[in-house]
Amino acid sequence: MSIDLFEKMQRGDLLTAKEEAEKRKAKEYIEGICKEANICQVQLYIDAEESWIQDPIDNWVDEMMEKYNKSKAIIFNTFQLYRIDKLQYLKDSIELAKTKGYILGAKLVRGAYVEKENKYAKDHQIPSFIHINKQNCDDDYNNSLRLCFENIAHVSICCATHNELSNKLAAELIMKMGIEKGHPHICFSQLYGMGEHISYNLSNAGYTVAKYLPYGPVKDVIPYLIRRAQENTSVEGQTSRELMLIKKEISRRKI
Repeated sequence: MSIDLFEKMQRGDLLTAKEEAEKRKAKEYIEGICKEANICQVQLYIDAEESWIQDPIDNWVDEMMEKYNKSKAIIFNTFQLYRIDKLQYLKDSIELAKTKGYILGAKLVRGAYVEKENKYAKDHQIPSFIHINKQNCDDDYNNSLRLCFENIAHVSICCATHNELSNKLAAELIMKMGIEKGHPHICFSQLYGMGEHISYNLSNAGYTVAKYLPYGPVKDVIPYLIRRAQENTSVEGQTSRELMLIKKEISRRKI
């Protein structure tokens, strides 16, 4: 389904008959994938995109969660906490899940399109959805962690971040609230090849950890990995600290 069609849906524009057919086919395709994931009992994560096409994606994911997340979380939505509106949206999503009787699958990330989002807002002369500074983003991310753990019976959370402080906070909240480390509604995740010291230490401490491995056409995967690397280098001291830890481990193994 074309990005243009997602934009038209978000604006609420009237669709042509051809566009309605394209939309219907795309939704049937998504429903087929979700149905297969449920049959196989494999969790399916729907990634977040740009703000100007996100609403119709969220609506579809909500429908799929209501259908397949009755007893356990199979379908997950992604919440980009660098957006000023997503903490409230997470609160609303939790209440919706409670009301309709399903488990909310919530993958918490900060976000990857800061420059693109700000440029779009400037070009269209609208306020940007992105927080004006990193501290506000960090605060919303950490408050989202607290919110999910406070509602752990109704939320299955994937803490998907390379931020050491957020991972530390999550572990502390789990212990403070008396939640079991291996709770089926809690998972940590870092990109394969990045944040290894976070992943391995969490796993060693008894938490469920997944390493995220992107694959696909080189033309799609390389730009994605470049964005992830740029995010890591933008975190003050984190990349140099990882390199220091790698050197220390090489020395320990006498390689």
